[in-house]
Amino acid sequence: IMATRWGICSAGKISHDFSVALRTLPHDDHQIVAVAARNLHHAQEFAKKHNIPRVYGSYEELAKDSDIDVVYVGTIHSHHLSTGKLFLTSHKNVLIEKPLAMNLREVLELTNTAKENDVFLMEAIWTRFFPVSVEVGRLLGQGEVGEVQMVRADLGAPLTHIPRLTHRELGGGALLDLGIYCLQFVFMVFNGERPESIQAMGYCIDTGVDGTVVLVLKFSGNRMAVCTCSITMMLTNDAVITGTKGTIKVPNHMWCPTSLEVNGEVTQYPLPEPSLPLNFIHSTGLRYEAEEVRQCLLKELKESSGMPWSHSHLLAEVMDEARRQVGVTYNQDSVQ
Repeated sequence: IMATRWGICSAGKISHDFSVALRTLPHDDHQIVAVAARNLHHAQEFAKKHNIPRVYGSYEELAKDSDIDVVYVGTIHSHHLSTGKLFLTSHKNVLIEKPLAMNLREVLELTNTAKENDVFLMEAIWTRFFPVSVEVGRLLGQGEVGEVQMVRADLGAPLTHIPRLTHRELGGGALLDLGIYCLQFVFMVFNGERPESIQAMGYCIDTGVDGTVVLVLKFSGNRMAVCTCSITMMLTNDAVITGTKGTIKVPNHMWCPTSLEVNGEVTQYPLPEPSLPLNFIHSTGLRYEAEEVRQCLLKELKESSGMPWSHSHLLAEVMDEARRQVGVTYNQDSVQ
């Protein structure tokens, strides 16, 4: 079986961490063969650091490279649609950083483009593929905590000093960057079921993006979920599933979890050590989504059962509605 040949689009911080994470997987399985950035010098620096053979000073050149199996798109939120479509229409399989796009309209445009071109597409919700998340799925499947009654997920940190998180035109705000992790957890637990109702409350910071949002979701059978996300304060960053027979808790780092508490009993799931310094915590855990992509490509699947397009649609739909209720609009919302 051949190695999965990766192209990296954008030489930013998350692309660095993703490349470091790929190095923790067997070289026979994963190889980075090219990197592209809009600034050639940045791409060259990145290639030197990560020992990548081919370097491009434009995304278009990477899209034309025929020796690539899949492209990792680590661009800024507002560019996901344009860069994603570039690679999909060039018949490339694509893994796009979360959020998949700015709103439901854009997300649908991406999944439709993937379908038209018969290629693989996945939103890079890396959390879904962590051993902790896989174990949560297994426990729920075997009824470990009985019927799920309530899910709570919190994620917040003081991040307003980071421009991409505060600027409207860059797709800033708590929901798209952090709330998405809380929501994906809820939809993982409830198997992608649509909530019957959504109540969102929060406030905007002076740049017009959401600083803090509290979301209450009600599902069929009176099952509830509460998500709290913030870029203005440090929250507990945990997640709890309450069932009729017990409790499952992701005690901390719920977006990149390394421990799990089931009815009071804690198990650790350590990550491999990085070969280079990382920009973000636990980033070697990006290896799990990369391996998922490889397995999907080997099976010739166009979407992952762990993060299917329907879940990406649902995430975008709920975040659009939450933004509407809180009063956050992006320029992309007014495009017809």
